[in-house]
Amino acid sequence: MKAAVLFKTGEPLQIIDGIKVPTLTKGQVHVRVIYSGLCHSQVMEVKGGRGEDKYLPHLLGHEGVGIVESIGEGVTKVQPGDKVIIGWIKGEGLDAPGGKYPHKDYLINSGSATTLTDQTIVAENRLVKLPSGFPEKLAILLGCALPTGLGLVLNELKPEKHKTIAIFGLGGIGMSALLAAKLSNPTSLIAIDVNEDKLKLAKQFGATHCINSSTCDPVQEIYRLTEQTGVDYSLEAGGTTTTIEQAFESVRDGGGQCIFASHPSNELKIQLEPHAFHRGKYIRGSWGGGSQPDKDIPLFADMYFKGDLNLEPLISKEYTLDGINEAIDDLENQKIVRALITL
Repeated sequence: MKAAVLFKTGEPLQIIDGIKVPTLTKGQVHVRVIYSGLCHSQVMEVKGGRGEDKYLPHLLGHEGVGIVESIGEGVTKVQPGDKVIIGWIKGEGLDAPGGKYPHKDYLINSGSATTLTDQTIVAENRLVKLPSGFPEKLAILLGCALPTGLGLVLNELKPEKHKTIAIFGLGGIGMSALLAAKLSNPTSLIAIDVNEDKLKLAKQFGATHCINSSTCDPVQEIYRLTEQTGVDYSLEAGGTTTTIEQAFESVRDGGGQCIFASHPSNELKIQLEPHAFHRGKYIRGSWGGGSQPDKDIPLFADMYFKGDLNLEPLISKEYTLDGINEAIDDLENQKIVRALITL
């Protein structure tokens, strides 16, 4: 098999061919990967933003689409030949460790779901069958971006109709959250980012206002747009401590809610005004949008089939596995919403 391997944080991934596929153990599934997505989590891993990495060398990637080649002991959820979505959020089925891949005189580690490789060993509970008729290229979004972004709104925030909502950060998760937030018919849907192309896309997706936070203070602008009250809800997917702090500041006193899904570097801390909590502001983090993959992925697919989700614009650019480091740089530099890696 061929894979992108992280040998040392802070250095580019290495493309290694000729890796051996290990024998399956209980709960594991051998999948031939067709497409992989790319998330800021991979950028964090490569750049060392999660602190010391004790598992080097290892594989990366946690959203993809593939075809089941074989199944290990106890696996009943999928069968050889099934097209499946690979994702990091635990669902139904057996939990199992990732494979340990022999290569030359060392082993390459992996988690329970990795996708930046043309073949992979995945735990049964990280797989969901691909809904019939769903486009394979778009299906990578069902592994992470949609469960997290749509889940932020539909599973966790559950906004009332005709409220004011701000979305900080317009990557795959932020754009997905915006699509879901639009369904609640907000009186104002405010999109915040530093990239004008993403802001234009947000406008197409239904944002009523767009704020380029590189040219103004987004919190002040949100208060101006809401007659100095702040928004009812803010969703943060920008990936920085600043955007989390701004998202919290932007919600109104007396019940304003902020949910953040991003993961800034491990050593960083957020700073929040204590008195804001006394005034009734709320903040909490999200773990995968509270999604249950086996239940939610078919529902999200149905929303797409009904025309509620315009997903095609979320895939910004296609790359080969050999171009993975370019894709990582483009994502880090906010040139793209979501990358599609063709295996």
